[in-house]
Amino acid sequence: MTFVILGCVLPAYKVWWPFFVVLFYVLAPIPTMIARRYTDDSGNSSNPCLELAVFITMGFVLSSFALPIVLARSPVDDPVIQWGACYLTLVGNIIVYLTLVGFFVTFDQDELEYNTC
Repeated sequence: MTFVILGCVLPAYKVWWPFFVVLFYVLAPIPTMIARRYTDDSGNSSNPCLELAVFITMGFVLSSFALPIVLARSPVDDPVIQWGACYLTLVGNIIVYLTLVGFFVTFDQDELEYNTC
């Protein structure tokens, strides 16, 4: 998130358009969390509800990477954001989404095993 803020406030960039990816950060995990809450563990390897949630989540993730690129590739004489702000936003995206993946992997365990002596 720090890189996204840097892409907005550094004196060379001075625009807040890259900050709109924060909306995607908030929306991305919601479909997966809802689908995991309302799925049954009946042993089926395929769950349509969870697959739709993952599809929608990937749409949000892809959109958060595409938005800064599209803003930077706007008309060459006057782009909406500079390429440096785009790169900082993309690095921020990678860090935020790796953190979300780590959160889901860590807390997805059904039973936490504690060794007691």
